[in-house]
Amino acid sequence: MHNWHWRTWNGLPYLTCSFLEKWPHGFFTQQFWPRLPAELVEALHPKAETYRVKQVHGNRVLSTKELESTVKAAATELPQADGLLTEAAGEAVWVASADCTPVLIADERTGQVAAVHAGWRGTAAKIVPSAIARLQEKGSQLKDLRIALGPAIAGEVYQVSTEVAAEVTATIAPTETTDDPTAILDAVQQIPQPPVLPDSEPGRVRLDVRRTIALQLEQLSIYPEQIAIAPYCTYQSPEHFFSYRRDNLKKVQWSGIVSV
Repeated sequence: MHNWHWRTWNGLPYLTCSFLEKWPHGFFTQQFWPRLPAELVEALHPKAETYRVKQVHGNRVLSTKELESTVKAAATELPQADGLLTEAAGEAVWVASADCTPVLIADERTGQVAAVHAGWRGTAAKIVPSAIARLQEKGSQLKDLRIALGPAIAGEVYQVSTEVAAEVTATIAPTETTDDPTAILDAVQQIPQPPVLPDSEPGRVRLDVRRTIALQLEQLSIYPEQIAIAPYCTYQSPEHFFSYRRDNLKKVQWSGIVSV
């Protein structure tokens, strides 16, 4: 809990993580709906250039330069991706989420940052490790990264099929497993604090996506001390967050971070 702090802008609450205090950032709440990043950036750094993409639950990560050239080529249509990383100081990258995990990553040494939207599909496709790999291409070293996983649906309330759980957790299964969902989930149960919890309904389990992402990061040799997970569940905190699973509304909250 000690890593997370509530702030206010114009009387409205948003969440920050002490891991990222060097970088203007925020996990904004539903109270800011329907404001877009172009306006929200004023809470973080009014002069920052704002970047966002059209999210599609994939694992494509673009740099701000790639985004700009794609937008120019397509005459303003936002490119499809689920992650963005900065190329210079003063760039604000944003992701939207309603139960999926907003992930903000910062490099202590270079000052560069990334914002990633990680739902179960993106997590199954290892979007967060993909974003880390792209940061490494730009000169980041793993030991310098600080990673905050924002408010998302918690494992204890996120019921999914065993097939979905197996697809997601196959990325962290301790041994080379078959394609058999039961075998994969059995193997995952050997992990301390496994990301899959039982469910009373046949063919269903509860899936902790944020724990899965943390385990993917640990398998890259990123230490648990470099990862902070927000103690808030979108589904169980209707006073602060939209939850697609709870409300079935196409509404989101934004999360953003500015490079330094």
